[in-house]
Amino acid sequence: MTRPMTTSKPVVELQGVSKEYKSGPQSVLVLKDVNLAINAGERLAVVGPSGSGKSTLLNLIGTLDTPTSGRVLFKGRDVAKLSAKDVARVRNRDIGFIFQQHHLLPQYTVLENVLVPTLIAEATPRVVKRAEELLDRVGLADRVDHRPGEISGGERQRVAVVRALINRPSLLLADEPTGSLNQQGAAELAQLLIELNKEFEMALLVVTHSTSIAERIGRIFELRDRALQPRK
Repeated sequence: MTRPMTTSKPVVELQGVSKEYKSGPQSVLVLKDVNLAINAGERLAVVGPSGSGKSTLLNLIGTLDTPTSGRVLFKGRDVAKLSAKDVARVRNRDIGFIFQQHHLLPQYTVLENVLVPTLIAEATPRVVKRAEELLDRVGLADRVDHRPGEISGGERQRVAVVRALINRPSLLLADEPTGSLNQQGAAELAQLLIELNKEFEMALLVVTHSTSIAERIGRIFELRDRALQPRK
């Protein structure tokens, strides 16, 4: 069953966000006055050259980092005003992360890796059933008892996608998710993300170097000279 769309507030919104890092006595400005709103069910891609700040932007949206100035709002709440416990809860329950490297635990089975965000030892039968259904949805029903070393790279990345979905996130963030795959595997994973975005009506943001992948995702923003602009 899909979740109903909401038009009340964006899932996440950046308002005048800037980020700089200290480098010895100097500061390095990475992002400047970024404004962005992502609504439920929306999908967009962010492109830009290496070092342009794409991963920094993703970390700010995913509450893994904090802005130097400006505000990050998650479902209307200013993340900076939340307690560390509440931020961790948002990150775990409302945001799913997919990275270029799958980061699966080699000693665990496919099913156990998917259950890691729920704490394997505390996973209820309902949660296990959801994990099995999601693995079936991405074509891995016959891989649940395999370990990462026993499946292909594309299959490992699909396991990472399911792991990101297990807690029913409102927002799915993907950082170069196709970077370690061949052309066919990359196209298949991009199509899977699009299908899951439609099926579960979650917001989807993909950071990528690949113009072709970005065009498949849909709405494109470009990071250049520390600014984020929609590509026309």
